[in-house]
Amino acid sequence: MGTRVELHLFGSDDRAALLAARRAIEAVDDALTIHRPSATTALNECLMAGRPCRIDDPVLLDALVEIEAAYPATYGLFDPAADVSRPGAGWNMISFGRDNAGIEASRPVALDFGGFGKGFALDRACATLRAAGVASAFLCAGESSIAVVGEHPLGGGWPVAIPHPLEPGRFLAEFELRDEALSISSTVGAGTAAPERAAMIRPTDTSVVTAPRTTVAIDRSGARAEAMSTALIVADDDQAGYLLDCGRACSPPQSSPARGRWHAQRDGGGGSTSIAGRRPPPPSVPVFAETDTSPWRGRIEGRSAVTRRFLFDFSREAAMPVQPGEMALQ
Repeated sequence: MGTRVELHLFGSDDRAALLAARRAIEAVDDALTIHRPSATTALNECLMAGRPCRIDDPVLLDALVEIEAAYPATYGLFDPAADVSRPGAGWNMISFGRDNAGIEASRPVALDFGGFGKGFALDRACATLRAAGVASAFLCAGESSIAVVGEHPLGGGWPVAIPHPLEPGRFLAEFELRDEALSISSTVGAGTAAPERAAMIRPTDTSVVTAPRTTVAIDRSGARAEAMSTALIVADDDQAGYLLDCGRACSPPQSSPARGRWHAQRDGGGGSTSIAGRRPPPPSVPVFAETDTSPWRGRIEGRSAVTRRFLFDFSREAAMPVQPGEMALQ
């Protein structure tokens, strides 16, 4: 993952649990990295050669299952197969069967899990800690991926402040997390000019996103939070409006590259509801606001999944948060 990972346990000195969580993170890094031989690099060799492949690595298989769900949920804007050097390549070229662990592509593609791997790794570490009976923990991968177990050791939610990327000393927003994960994506601020940082690519046309934006996604799943913050950062205004307002049934943006009908799990996974159909009119004014998707729920480890999503567009200076953590851009 190429980043510093920190794990902090409270109310417990269970070294075995801490070691198991670390090993869970290392297992994800070993499986998903493309910077040294791994299950993912072996898979990419097959996909680039046009050969079908069977996934033997259970960590990679679980990651692909998450990707298969995240791709339609983000209208195809989160796409680990998009590549500026291969215009037109994307996840929609891939056929993946979770039941038989088979995967193949209709044209040469390669997967780069990027920031998604950090959220996915934190998910598995948190699951390991919960299974060991840890009631309170704070985990982070770099400064853009956070996950917490339970509440703050002093009670209540874990307070998290997001620094303003353009105004040092000022906070962009403040949140409280309880058994949740948070992901930040940004095209501005410290770290975005790092030479090893990959450019944000818009999957629809493989253009590099340069608009000054920061996005935040909070979810029960770190993997889902990473996918959503990435999707919001590359979305155009119309697409972002759909993502921010996805708590209500709507059709996908017409420019989405994804195929098939769109579905969302509702009320704890009790069946799927199609959201394909007539496209509703866009909002009369740009709306970049927090969306609590409580009417549309998934499940993760028996807990209902509620997402909060924020888009801060710094090209719209008048649109700044009034009450960070409760109301995003007006």
